[in-house]
Amino acid sequence: MAENNSFTSHFVELRTRLLHSLIFIFIVFIISYIFAEEIYNFLVDPYAYAVKDEPTSRRLIFTALHETFITYIKVAFFSAIFLGSPVLLIQIYKFIAPGLYKNEKKAILPYLISTPILFLLGGFLVYYLVMPLAIKFFLSFETLGSNTTLPIQLEAKVNEYLSLIMRLIFAFGISFQLPILLNLLARIGIVNSEYLKSRRRYVIVIIFAFAAILTPPDPITQVGLAIPLLLLYEVSIFTVKFIEKKKVSENLEDA
Repeated sequence: MAENNSFTSHFVELRTRLLHSLIFIFIVFIISYIFAEEIYNFLVDPYAYAVKDEPTSRRLIFTALHETFITYIKVAFFSAIFLGSPVLLIQIYKFIAPGLYKNEKKAILPYLISTPILFLLGGFLVYYLVMPLAIKFFLSFETLGSNTTLPIQLEAKVNEYLSLIMRLIFAFGISFQLPILLNLLARIGIVNSEYLKSRRRYVIVIIFAFAAILTPPDPITQVGLAIPLLLLYEVSIFTVKFIEKKKVSENLEDA
């Protein structure tokens, strides 16, 4: 009976924390929709920067009456998830923290901090480097035309452009969690540094295949995702090795 009451109280607490997180995300969604035009302008900046020196006048178009409205809804939802995720992680941590020992809390805290930081790094890479380069790459296929051929010119749609950049930000942000995943697997004994080193050649193939699936079919975004992931994999080997040395020293102290 006591165990049942304990389970019920934990379930109620989890539900309450998740509800608080969802309320916060909903409030951020409403605020983001109010400022959707400003957020839209921020997300369009990579495109504007990439074409600013071109003699051709550029614009983003929409071809359906409701397209801009739906786009602003997507922008607001994107911002709500982006800004609300850290709050959700904190609520989950607060839920599990009372059941952890002091050393376990110290072990989890770095992951809690590094998760949003790595996500932001992935987003910054997309925004400031990958998207401007990818846009210039795609624009290189334009032609001026001649007496016998028609010109080929980009008329980018608002919805498609914003869907692309938001999808890439999430793809890069989630992919940049690779060190977190590998370090957690190392802590519970599934992998170790020697295992990661010996599987390096297979990981290279997997990462490039993973990048090809998550990104558009162009070499800029694929390489832009694959190279940082390979670097993060190497960093993960170093951090896993550090964890192993720390475990050995703790075991010696206990002995």
